[in-house]
Order: sequence, then structure tokens, then C-alpha cells
Amino acid sequence: MKKYYWYYMAFSLIWLLMACQSNPPETTVEEQSVPSYIPNFNADSAYAYIEAQVAFGPRVPNSAAHQECQDYLVDKLKQFGAEVQLQSFEATAYNGTMLNLNNIIASYQPEKAKRILLAAHWDTRPYADKDSVRTQEPILGANDGASGVAVLLEMARVMNQDSLPDVGVDIILFDGEDYGEPEDYDELQPESSQQVYWCLGSQYWAKNKHEPRYSAYYGILLDMVGAKNATFYREGVSRQAAPSIVKRIWDAGHQLGHGQYFIYKDSPDIVDDHVYVNYQAKIPMVNIIEHDPASEFYFARYHHTHADDMDIISRETLEAVGETVMYVIYQE
Repeated sequence: MKKYYWYYMAFSLIWLLMACQSNPPETTVEEQSVPSYIPNFNADSAYAYIEAQVAFGPRVPNSAAHQECQDYLVDKLKQFGAEVQLQSFEATAYNGTMLNLNNIIASYQPEKAKRILLAAHWDTRPYADKDSVRTQEPILGANDGASGVAVLLEMARVMNQDSLPDVGVDIILFDGEDYGEPEDYDELQPESSQQVYWCLGSQYWAKNKHEPRYSAYYGILLDMVGAKNATFYREGVSRQAAPSIVKRIWDAGHQLGHGQYFIYKDSPDIVDDHVYVNYQAKIPMVNIIEHDPASEFYFARYHHTHADDMDIISRETLEAVGETVMYVIYQE
């Protein structure tokens, strides 16, 4: 479950005047060297990978659909030439349920020292706690879960069939991200309860890396990256932990003509898988996540409802995110 916190920042008039004189406007795109070759990202292919995941039904841990989707994702990544391993572990849910979880880890060019980490979560919400109907039923998670996975699957397919970037690439599909408390759960719990029951896969991996000395130059997390007219603001933890990578990604998005998605505005911290990669695993990671700080819904009207199905998915959004991330990693 994703939560956010508002921060208010005050800047003096003198500082603003100095900044305006010494720095280009915030919307100015810095010139970047164009990679000699970037393979084409196929949005139709990414869309099909979302359909395939949704066809299993809600991918809630301990369910048959969860196991079937896991097998599908592992098979696909192996088919796309990656070295694949499962990181299996157990975690206790907020309600005491023991969850059998698996982080899916796929690596390209494992011999290379310089590495980029790409991530998404592949599980789905076990209840529609923001809906007005069927609130105790699990959601399909076409966008919240499947879209980020689909973009990474398409990138894996392209890297295998076309060409690899000049760096090693690791893809981690985190499990147990969305098994957090229902929206009203905090009201029922003692104030002293500090346990974080979402982002379980990233918490486990950050403390138990698949390679004990594993590190990466930086990471990119994709979460809810396939909805129509999505907006991606520069999220707070990302700006604090990896400001130069945030700038590189958002500038690339604008250079490629995707400025309507990659918004040149800052937003508050969001608790998501990148928090644990940043602060526990010590790898600077940026979160590309749909949200709008000015909206009453913040994470969009469909978030944690049954409306998160194929009807909200856009090939144009998938293409904007996929092209941008590929552009960035092929510059390395």
C-alpha cells in the first residue's frame, strides 16, 4: 500500500533571485549525448504482457493465480535470455497470515561490474479497499503491478533480440508490495504499531541481496506506468536519493516528446519499493509512479479499485515510459 506525506518548503527571495540568475529555468532540457543506437520499444508487445498477467486473475500471494503468473514470468525472462533466479521467503502479513513470496531476479551480462537495476512489483492488491462495491475482493491490477512488469518484459525481449546496452542490467520483480493494511486499518490498530506490512519483497531483498556484495550504479522503479493520460511527478525520495538520475530521466522524457507524462514538478515522498532499495540497500533508485499531488485521488481514481483493469491501459503511456527508460540506460 502506498502512502505519501506532504512537505512544505520555504525559499527566501534572495535565494530565488540568485537561482534564477545562475540556473536555467526548471523546464529547460539539458542537452544530452544521443546514444549511437537504441532498439525500438514495442508498445503492442508490452500491452500483450499486461493482458497475459491479467488473464491469470488477481495475483494475490498464496493463490493459484499468483503461482501461475510466477511460472509465466520466470519462463518469459528465461526465454528472453536472462539468467533467472527466485528469491523465496516467508513474511507475516498485517493480519497474521503467513505469505509465501518470491522475488524474481533476472540478470543480463552478469560479468559486467557497472550495473543498472530495474524493478517493479508483480503481486496485486488482495482487496478493493478504495472501491464502493466488492471491497473485500481482490483487484486485477492491470496498472498497479502488471504495467511495470510488462514494460520490463518488453525491455528484456528487446535486449535479447536486438542489442544489449554497455552495462549489466538486473531486473527484479518484487513480491508482496501490495499486501498492506486496508485503508481503515490504522484506525483499528494501537498507535505504537510501527511495522510496515507493504513492500515486503523489497524489504527482504534489501537485507538479503541475491548477491551479498551486489550493487548498482542506480536503479529505476516502475509502478503504475500504463494508464491513460498518466502523470509522473518528481517524487520526494527519488529527488533526495538520486537527483541527477531524476533529472536525466525527466529530461530524456522531454527530449523524446513525452513531456505531457514526465512533469517538471516536485511531489512529496511516497513509500514504495524504492525506499528500501535507497536506504537499506544503499542503491540510489528513482520511482516512476503515476500520481498527481493536486488531485483529490492522488494515485488516480482507479487506484485500489476494480476499475484497475485493461480498460484504463494505454499503449501511448507504455511507449512513453518504455522509450524513456531504454533511452536512459542505453546512454551508459
